Amino acid sequence: MVLLISAIAFFVLITGLILIHECGHFFAARKLGVTVEEFGFGLPPRFLKLFRSGGTQFSLNWIPFGGFVRLKGENAEGGERREPGSFSHAGIPARCVILVAGVAMNFLLAILIFIFGFSYGQWIPTYLSLPAMEQAAADGEIHLRLGVVIEDVLMGGTAIEAKIPVGSILLKVNDIAVMHPEDVVRIQRGKTRVSYTYLAKGDAEPQTVRVSVQDGKTGVYLRSTPLDLSAPKRDLLHAVKLSLRETAVVTDQTVLGIVKLFSSLAQHGAVPQGVTGIVGIAQLTYTSVQKGFMVYLRLVALLSLSLAVLNILPFPALDGGRLLFVLSELFVRPGSRRFEIVTNTVGFAVLLLVIILVTFYDILRLFS
Repeated sequence: MVLLISAIAFFVLITGLILIHECGHFFAARKLGVTVEEFGFGLPPRFLKLFRSGGTQFSLNWIPFGGFVRLKGENAEGGERREPGSFSHAGIPARCVILVAGVAMNFLLAILIFIFGFSYGQWIPTYLSLPAMEQAAADGEIHLRLGVVIEDVLMGGTAIEAKIPVGSILLKVNDIAVMHPEDVVRIQRGKTRVSYTYLAKGDAEPQTVRVSVQDGKTGVYLRSTPLDLSAPKRDLLHAVKLSLRETAVVTDQTVLGIVKLFSSLAQHGAVPQGVTGIVGIAQLTYTSVQKGFMVYLRLVALLSLSLAVLNILPFPALDGGRLLFVLSELFVRPGSRRFEIVTNTVGFAVLLLVIILVTFYDILRLFS
């Protein structure tokens, strides 16, 4: 049953985000006098004509993912391209608005979800460092209790002789609570033996052992980790502020991830860790469904932002690439339509190749 629900959630996620994006183009074009010839649910070939409204043919297509909007004259050449109601007949500002409207819809969706999550769901914002998280706790933005995790026990150290398991939470040293590795270093300084009170994975009660200290060290690699992390109730204004901050942080990290992806592909021909494609998204959807609706909803917001950032990149075949062609008309006369079509076709082929590579690495990680 969970697998079925996850499959449905994945379908709704991908298709919903694309349709919302296309709705942005659709409503902007309608508002600015550009004829929308077709609004397709799913991708061609066409399965069924549903109905016609306001000069737009709504259709159902065989490939049941996403959708598309076809504007008048969008793929035409010559005089037909400039006919009244066509995309190219509209002014440069109107075409720019139409092109960015899809991205704007994805940004708006993410912001609204974040507002709901930070108010009703009491979500934890994204923090890029532990000091930033501690500062947020000091400001009352979150409730935070830190602890020290024993990340590794080194061979030849005294901690391995005391049989302290890796992954344990170090609660106290000499009955003094510790929250940072620096606390442990400070307490051990000048000592020959100390007591460690730790909580091993799966244990209900902490244990205490005596550990020898050599030159202030016991042979453990320590890292601070949140033991308790929660958020207070927030009013709408605070939720809006956090939503805008979260959107900025995630957008910045998405751009860095895209730069890292193309840099890694150019230098090593490999997809870096942390970059995922359709298979990885399916895995994330399955995990989020298991954890609950609010976790799934946050995934929707994150992917909506990713879709927006990807589409606004100044790359052929994307909205950002098409936007460059429109803006170029401010400085030079419109060039050959065929050049634009060829450029977008090559750009689409490159994007398709990248998607295939990312998917290939997704599958490798799935079975590794």
